[in-house]
Amino acid sequence: MKLKTLSGAKKRVKITGTGKYILGKTAKRHLLSNKSTKAKGRDKYGRVAHETNELECLRSLPYGK
Repeated sequence: MKLKTLSGAKKRVKITGTGKYILGKTAKRHLLSNKSTKAKGRDKYGRVAHETNELECLRSLPYGK
C-alpha cells in the first residue's frame, strides 16, 4: 500500500540534493522594522533540520529521499 505525504510538510519542507531537510526560519512575518538588515538577511534561506527532527521529516515525506 502506498504511503501518503503529509500535505503540510510538502508545503514547508524542502529536500537538498544530499538528502538534508530545509525548514523555513521563524521571525520573518512582522516586527521587521526593529530588526537589523543583517538579522533579516541571516533568516533569508531557511535552516537545515536538526538530526533529532529528521525522522519526523522522513515520516512526513515518505518518498522524499
